[in-house]
Amino acid sequence: MKQIRYLAALTLVVSACKDGEADPASETGMAEVPTVTVGRENITLAQVTELRSGPAISGSLQPRTEARVRAEIGGPVQRTFAEEGQRVRRGAVLARLDDTAVRDGYLSAKSAVRSAESSLQNAQRNQERSSRLAKAGALPERDLETAQLNATNAEGMLADARARLASAEKQLAQTVVRAPISGAVSEREADAGDVVQVGAELFRIVDLGSLRLEASVPAAEIDRLRAGMPVEFEVSGYERRFTGRIERINPSVDRATGQVRIYVAIPNERQSLVAGLFAEGRVATDARKAIGVPLAAVDQRGTAPLLHVIKGGRVKHLPVRLGVRDESTDLVEIASGVAAGDTVLLGSAQGVLEGAKVRVGEEDVSR
Repeated sequence: MKQIRYLAALTLVVSACKDGEADPASETGMAEVPTVTVGRENITLAQVTELRSGPAISGSLQPRTEARVRAEIGGPVQRTFAEEGQRVRRGAVLARLDDTAVRDGYLSAKSAVRSAESSLQNAQRNQERSSRLAKAGALPERDLETAQLNATNAEGMLADARARLASAEKQLAQTVVRAPISGAVSEREADAGDVVQVGAELFRIVDLGSLRLEASVPAAEIDRLRAGMPVEFEVSGYERRFTGRIERINPSVDRATGQVRIYVAIPNERQSLVAGLFAEGRVATDARKAIGVPLAAVDQRGTAPLLHVIKGGRVKHLPVRLGVRDESTDLVEIASGVAAGDTVLLGSAQGVLEGAKVRVGEEDVSR
């Protein structure tokens, strides 16, 4: 009666043997053992697969490329063109600053260039006339030198005026704030009407095409780590695992935590991940081919781990020795106790008593 109540609690379907089919146990005078039917979702196969293991890591996702756009000239913000979260291309206009004073200086510098060009032309013509007269002996040498000096001074004044114009043009261009990289606007620090100073941060742009996981690893594991090793991790809010590769390893240990910082490059072509998320995973330092089963198939309620295996149509409880655990696939190595291809029970089917006959759906596993 205890056996029947236990099986009922596991919600397994118990059916009698087929009509006309003799049970070997009844032929020997033993009590007839009922047949337990289990669903296919409650079985798995022990099979050879690749298992990976390594030190655990935790950290946060950061952009590999980030630009902080600062004001290169002071003044009122006239208008902004980008919002937080908006995608922008390199060179796109993010904001405009009031350019009234700068434009006046630009126009003045442009006028000074035209005036200096005219003065230089007059000085050069005067120098040419003086040179011809001096060659003919009709002009004193001193007057020729004066004409040459005036032409040289006019050239210097023109160069100075052009330099001032170039500076004014640069300042005028700085009133238009442009994106230095392609990416997404993560922060906007200025609004229309704000008066900003030189160096004030206006926008922050991050390139989500490639992120970096900044994670910590126990210092005791540092000897196992190499640049280029794969890193498998999970991210808060996502129901799948991601893979990256170690890009750099910090050469010093954090004295406060006793851990080493590693930097993992993460391709993010679809830009599904965003910066700032928390991630947990491991560095896949070891890989081996071995017999593996889902961790859920291992019964660890007793003093030693067991697998509930179907042999000859009946359940056997076999002690096993466990090896490495692959957290990314949730598989565990079975170092000894079962063979590849053995059928193993999962979930509620693990409650079937040893020796019970088992049928999988409509299929008799003894055949």
